[in-house]
Amino acid sequence: MLTLRLVRRFGTRSHLGAGNTYKKALSSKKKQVKIDEPALFKLKKEKNPEKLFQLFKENAHNKIVIENRYVFEDTVSRLAGAGRFDYIENLLEHQKSLPQGRREGFIIRIIMLYGKAGMIENAVKTFYDMHLYGCPRTVKSFNAALKVLTQSHDLEAIESFLSAVPEKFDINIDILSVNTVISSFCEMGILEKAYLFMVEMEKLGITPDVFTYTILISAFYRANRWQIGDGLWNLMARKGCMPNVATFNVRIQFMVNMGFAWEANKLLKLMKRIGITPDEVTYNLVIKGFFRVENLEMAKIIYSALCGAGFKPNSRIYHTMIHYLSRAGEFDLAYSMCRDVMQKNWFPSSDTIKRLLEGLSKDGTEENMAKARFLIILAKKKIPPFSSDTLNVMRSIIARS
Repeated sequence: MLTLRLVRRFGTRSHLGAGNTYKKALSSKKKQVKIDEPALFKLKKEKNPEKLFQLFKENAHNKIVIENRYVFEDTVSRLAGAGRFDYIENLLEHQKSLPQGRREGFIIRIIMLYGKAGMIENAVKTFYDMHLYGCPRTVKSFNAALKVLTQSHDLEAIESFLSAVPEKFDINIDILSVNTVISSFCEMGILEKAYLFMVEMEKLGITPDVFTYTILISAFYRANRWQIGDGLWNLMARKGCMPNVATFNVRIQFMVNMGFAWEANKLLKLMKRIGITPDEVTYNLVIKGFFRVENLEMAKIIYSALCGAGFKPNSRIYHTMIHYLSRAGEFDLAYSMCRDVMQKNWFPSSDTIKRLLEGLSKDGTEENMAKARFLIILAKKKIPPFSSDTLNVMRSIIARS
C-alpha cells in the first residue's frame, strides 16, 4: 500500500557620509553588544530551571540570543534534563509565533529541538502547522520531521507519515529521506524491510547512494548475516556506486570480528590502490585484527605504516596497542606507549593499566618497578581522576612485588 501511494505521488562627500555611517554603525554595534552580552552570560550560568525559562522568555526578541544555536540548544537541553517539558513547549511555541517563525530553517531548528527533548508529537505537529506561521514547507522540513519521528521506532506512524505527507503537501522525497527510513528500519531490526524499501525507492527514481549501501551493509554484518552484506557490497560495485572510507571500515570491522586479519589487510591495500585514503579507524581495526590472531609482528608493521603515512596515532590506536602488547607480554613497548599517552592525558582503561603494572612488577627488577611507580604517579594526574579504589588497587599491585 505504501509503495502504491508513493508511485502515485511521483509521477568624496559620499565618502565622508559613508565614513560617518560606518562610525555610527560601529557605535551602534558596540552599544548592542554592551546590552546583549550579559543575557548570553546569564543564560549560560543560570542553574534554576524556572529562572532559566523566564530569562529566555524575556529575550525572545533578542536576536543575539535566539540566533545563537548553542544557547538555544543548551537551554532546551537543560530544561529537558530538569523534566520541565512544559517550559520547553512554552518557549518553542512562542518562538514560532514571532517573525523568525516564517523561516523554514528556523522551524527546522524548532522541530529538531523538540526531537532532542524527546517531544516527538510536538515536533511532528510543528511540521503540520507550518502554514499557520506563513512558513513554506520543502523536503528539508519534511526530512527533519521524519528524522524525529523515526526516534519513536513506531513503524505504523513512520509508514503513515511517508504515505500521506508527500502527497498532501506536494513534497518529493529525496535520498536523505530514504536513508533516514532505512537507518530507522535497521535500528528496529527489520532488515528485509529496509532492503526492500531501498529497492522500491530505486524503482521510483531515487538512486541509492554510498550512505544507503553503507547503512545496510553495516546492519547485515552486525546481524551476522554476512552473505547478504557481501551481496550488497557486490551490488554496490555493479551499480557503479563507489565505496567510501566508512564503507570499507564497516567491511574491515566484520573481517576483524570473524578473525580474518589478512583479508582485512587486503582491503586496506585495496583502498590505497583505488585512491581512497585509509583513516585512523581503518588502521586501528587492522592492527586489532592482527593482535587478535596473535600476529604481533604484523600489528607492529601496520602501526609503523600508519606513522609512515603521516598519521599521528590517536588515543584509540595507542590504547589498542597498549592493551594487546600487555596481553602478549611485551611490557617494555607497552610501557613506553602508555607513559607517552598518559602524559598527554590520554589514559587507557584501568584494567589495561593494571595488566601492565602486573607485568612490570612480575620480575621485581628495580628498573621495571621504577616504571610501574611512575605510571601510578601519572595515573594520579588523570582528569577526570580515577577513583580512589582504582588507585589503591594499582598501588597494591606494586606492593605485592
